[in-house]
Amino acid sequence: MVINRDTCEIGQASAGAPALCPVCVPRHDFLVITFAHLSDLHIDLGERATDRARRLIDAVRPMAGLDAVLVTGDIADHGTPQEYAVVRDLLARFEVPVLTLPGNHDVREHFGPALLARPSPKHELNQAIAVGDTDFLLCDSTIPGQSGGELSGPTLEWLKSALADRDPDRRALIAFHHPPAVLHIPGVDRIRQIGEMRLAGIVSAHPEVAALLCGHAHTGFVTTFAGRPLVGAPGCVSTSRLPVEQRGSYELDSPPGYALHVLDDDGRLVTHFRAL
Repeated sequence: MVINRDTCEIGQASAGAPALCPVCVPRHDFLVITFAHLSDLHIDLGERATDRARRLIDAVRPMAGLDAVLVTGDIADHGTPQEYAVVRDLLARFEVPVLTLPGNHDVREHFGPALLARPSPKHELNQAIAVGDTDFLLCDSTIPGQSGGELSGPTLEWLKSALADRDPDRRALIAFHHPPAVLHIPGVDRIRQIGEMRLAGIVSAHPEVAALLCGHAHTGFVTTFAGRPLVGAPGCVSTSRLPVEQRGSYELDSPPGYALHVLDDDGRLVTHFRAL
């Protein structure tokens, strides 16, 4: 069968934006990468949070063929140097690259030196890290002193430049802490990422962005954003609940969980959620 991309209805519906029809997007033979996705460890020097994080790490660490581990923020609970010392020891147990970004409980001035080997930064901690033929673009969505998040003007400019300056034949994954979508969990939605339409415009212009990844919600979830998958990792320290579950906003006794992502040779992200 021959596909005429000029008459593809999906492509036309995008009103001039790059077509996202899986038939119309040029085919590349990508490397398959598999990575674990952890979030919201909230290490606070207490035994409970540390034990849950240790159990999670010990479950992921022995996996064969794992290419990386992504940790999407709220790694420390108060952002103190002492907490990051514990975090550093825990994450050092992995033998694969560990990619970290800050959440609203983290403190940039301590996060940067402890986990990124950067001097104490006054501005956003944005990073571009290559894993195989995939670029992880890690954005700092935190607003110091606030629980909610937003990608600042400088971060959005950094993201646009990072996407524009790279090889468009490489895949990209964008990650941050705060979800830029409503999850129908009132306590989470009040402190989600705002100003998301600016991010949507950037994503829509780059079909090589395979997905967006985040944390903050303390629950594993999958939705879409700007036509791409938006996937949140379960929380390590606790689990948030939907109102329909009638079990309160958070559960402390639910087991810690994580996501396993496979970015396959079609550029498709497949996600599996696990609980201990």
